[in-house]
Amino acid sequence: MRKADLVTAISEKTGIAKVDVLVTLESFFKEVKDTLTEGENVYIRGFGSFVVKKRAKKIGRHIKKNIAIEIPEHFIPSFKPAKIFVEQVKGNVTALPEDEGA
Repeated sequence: MRKADLVTAISEKTGIAKVDVLVTLESFFKEVKDTLTEGENVYIRGFGSFVVKKRAKKIGRHIKKNIAIEIPEHFIPSFKPAKIFVEQVKGNVTALPEDEGA
């Protein structure tokens, strides 16, 4: 499902215009990104948590030049689904469609 499909589905289920749904969805995404950028986590009960994870500095390898490089400490966004969300998906998904399995 793409964002456009999500907007259409929400619009059809709620009766809200697609434009309004799109603006709301974009606002939600922007707010989550801005909050994570500030180093804060976003918790949505029954859905999951958007969290910032710290990656420690480490030594990597540049394969083509065969030299060691230092990868500095950095932060990455992560999503941790709520337990109820995981259980619902675990109990209801039968198989992935052919085109999305790879």
